[in-house]
Amino acid sequence: MKSRIRVEITGRNEFWQNAVHVEWDYQFPDRKLEVESSGFLLADKDWIDDLKRVAAQCFCEVKFAPLDPGRRLLFRKLLARDGHD
Repeated sequence: MKSRIRVEITGRNEFWQNAVHVEWDYQFPDRKLEVESSGFLLADKDWIDDLKRVAAQCFCEVKFAPLDPGRRLLFRKLLARDGHD
């Protein structure tokens, strides 16, 4: 089994973050990203360079997510800006 890691796509806004998914599916139809309920993604380690390239094309970044995403989500809710979670 391939090694999977949890990542987060961050960008200008939700439109561009969604564009990463659309562009990824177009460029790599055989590589499926697994979306977790927390909003983070699971991707094969071998795909990270390609995922970073696709994200950059959509004005986004790929960040490595924490092993325990609950803590980051808690801080996001506490420090939410402009009414966004």
